[in-house]
Amino acid sequence: MLDTFFNITGRGSSYKKEIIGGATTFLTMAYIIFVNPAILGDAGMDKSALITVTIIASVIGTVLAGVWAKVPYAMAPGMGLNAFFTYTLVIGAGVEWQTALGVVFISGVVFLALTVTGIRTKIIHTIPLALRLATGAGIGLFISFIGFKNMGLVVANPATFVGLGKFTPTLLIGIAGLIITAILEVKKVRGGIFYGIIITTIIALIAGEVKAPDVFVSMPPSISPLAFKLDIMSALSFGLIGAIFSFMFVDLFDSVGTIVACSYEAGFVDKDGKVQHVDRILEADAIATVAGSLLGTSTTTTYIESASGIANGAKTGFASIITAALFILALFFAPLIGIVPGYATAPALIIVGVYMFKNIKEITFSDFSEGIPAFLTIVLMPLTYSISIGLSFGFISYVVLKTVAGKYNEVSWLMWIIAVLSVVNLWLGV
Repeated sequence: MLDTFFNITGRGSSYKKEIIGGATTFLTMAYIIFVNPAILGDAGMDKSALITVTIIASVIGTVLAGVWAKVPYAMAPGMGLNAFFTYTLVIGAGVEWQTALGVVFISGVVFLALTVTGIRTKIIHTIPLALRLATGAGIGLFISFIGFKNMGLVVANPATFVGLGKFTPTLLIGIAGLIITAILEVKKVRGGIFYGIIITTIIALIAGEVKAPDVFVSMPPSISPLAFKLDIMSALSFGLIGAIFSFMFVDLFDSVGTIVACSYEAGFVDKDGKVQHVDRILEADAIATVAGSLLGTSTTTTYIESASGIANGAKTGFASIITAALFILALFFAPLIGIVPGYATAPALIIVGVYMFKNIKEITFSDFSEGIPAFLTIVLMPLTYSISIGLSFGFISYVVLKTVAGKYNEVSWLMWIIAVLSVVNLWLGV
């Protein structure tokens, strides 16, 4: 029955390959169970509840990918999007986290509508490649900066804005964790980031910087402090239009980039270059985002780590079911997850930042009409502590410079609209 539903034999796979592939995907992305609560916790949200919510949101998205789209992709609250939620909206703009969840909900609903109506495809073709690549690189730089800050390596300095932190025991443990994680990634160890967090936490336990939990296994923490606490009405204010757009934009291209990369790996691209199942995958992504916002987490997106499972044999949605099952198992280890300190998850943020930054080489910086907008997008995200501001300057400068250069045909009417919305976003200060 499962073979028929998932077409396991038809895709040249087997139960063994799907189980191994699904487990591999889980290990490579399990770090989100630790990292997402750490980031959203900075927004004032209950960290214990966030552990459960993060896992449930991941299960919902991953099961939808497996059963609805029938592909071996996994979903979870997205890196970068959770940073935007906390550091740009809540801390930067002073928006209540309940309202920020309302923004996530609205962006998910709009994203679903754009997917169903086909407008999504037009938007994808409208945004120039340079800005798409710059967005990923800028978010990577921003996430890494947060990692260095959480580790204590980079601190505030009244004279130079930022400076080198004092080499405290926790900073030394964080640096050791970064070195260990980097070595694991260089050695291409599956789940290297996940293992890096575990090893760093064990070092902290041995050093006496972290206290072991009284119990190792328990019932999952209640989600009541977060579930259905979103404020949709406040999120509908004119001043948050830019934030809604930023969530949609980042989620759209993060998902599309991941889907395309994983689809080539899995053989889901036909001879004309068309990606199979893309609409259903994006629909699952949007539905998971809406569900996640109701539960109490930031935007859910498709994870590039799915490629590791595909490389290990996964070819069908059954692998996603295995990944989801392992996430469910993790629900009962909340006491262990809860002791992981911020400086132990910091190396994960830095390494993820490297992965997001690596495609910068594809940007043609020699063409200043593309290089300058890309540069502004990348640099202003960490320097202004805002993904939204980096995007806005990138869009505006692209339209202006292309127009001045006489390359009108490279700027579509939709890009003009996006540029105008970016001006409004900057004016409103979100």
